Order: sequence, then C-alpha cells, then structure tokens
Amino acid sequence: MGQKVNPIGFRVGVTEDWKSRWYAPKHAYGQFLIEDYQVRTLIDQELNRAPQPAAVSDILIERTREEVIVTLRTARPGLVIGPKGENVDKIREKLEDLIHRKVAPIKVVEIKNPDLNAQLVAEGIAEQLKRRASFRRVMKQRMEATMQSGAKGIRISLSGRLGGAEIARCEKATMGSVPLTTLQADVDYGYAVAKTTYGTIGVKTWVYRGMKGDDDQVYDTEVRPGGPVRRGRR
Repeated sequence: MGQKVNPIGFRVGVTEDWKSRWYAPKHAYGQFLIEDYQVRTLIDQELNRAPQPAAVSDILIERTREEVIVTLRTARPGLVIGPKGENVDKIREKLEDLIHRKVAPIKVVEIKNPDLNAQLVAEGIAEQLKRRASFRRVMKQRMEATMQSGAKGIRISLSGRLGGAEIARCEKATMGSVPLTTLQADVDYGYAVAKTTYGTIGVKTWVYRGMKGDDDQVYDTEVRPGGPVRRGRR
C-alpha cells in the first residue's frame, strides 16, 4: 500500500496557512463547516463552470463576529469582477441568500503567472482532455510551460480511460525535482476532473517553486503568502 498525503495538508500549520480562517464553539463548528463548503461550491459553479471559466484557483474564507470575508485568487480578475463590479456584487448577494449572513465585499487577488499554480495547470489539462487532445502532448506542453515560467519541477499524474482505451490506467510524467517530503519546500498541489465522452479522467499536478524564504523562490502572484512560522522549543 502506498502512503499518499496531500502536499498542502501536509504543510498546513508549518509553512502553509489555512484556507478557512475562523474559530467557532463546538455547537456552531458543524454549521460553519457546511457553510464554507456551500460557499466554495457556489463560487466554483458560478465562475469556474461558466461558459467562460474565470480560472479561480483558491477561495479563502475568514469570519468575524459581524461578517464573512471571502478572498478569490484568480488568473482572470476582469471576468470575476465584471463591468463596474456587477458580477462580483451578484455573487456576494447570492452568498448572503445562501448562508443568511452578511458577506463583506469580495476581495480579488490576481494570479500573475497561472503556469506556476498547480490547480490552474490541472484545470487547463482537464479542459484540453475534454476536447480530445492527445494526453501525452498535453502533459509535455504543460510541463515545458511551467518550467519556462521559473518552476524548479513539476509532476503530472493522469488516471482513467486515457485515449479512450478499454482498460483504465495511470500515466505519470515528471520534469525537474519535486521534493514531496521536504516540509520547507514550496510544493503546490492541484486536482481536476475531465468529464469526457468515454469516462472521467483524474488530473493531479505538483509544482515545486523553490524552498520557502530562498531568494530563488518563485510566486504565482505578487502578493507574498504569509503562512504561520514554526518555532523551535525553548
């Protein structure tokens, strides 16, 4: 049996921050958890599953006593905001109707380099597989584009009826190094599903962007992530 760990969950609390940042008493925790899931599902349906996908990779949720603060990281901020902010205001109103709480104006952070974001790379591969593109060519093109953007390594795994084959299988490809067990390594992870006519294909991507805090570390946005710092014992 293989011991597989989600690279982001493995690093949460050490070098990565939580995607939901709030505290709740025991009786309210379950309700808040369900609300977070509903918020993420609605935003994904409205933006990523629309005819023109908005390339939203992360949905960050914070809660205060008065309101819920939602931050979106996207490669297409123009599509998310809409003309004069109409689109983002409609989504905020839908969220308020859904969870019956006050939602603060949604913050939008632009992803300057989508080739360094593992979730967007996975979504891009899934989109091309839906259009019946050759999976080997797609994997090679995506890996080369990511490496040219400054990544130190990338790994892609596809599972399913690849090329319409009768028997499902798993194909993997790696370029550069991807140190999965090194906690200080900035390894981004993404997962997407391509729903093709002959079945679903799972797409997993790992992008290694350098060691945390090093001068040669690359970022997909200009906003530097400020995760928690692990302190040594005194």
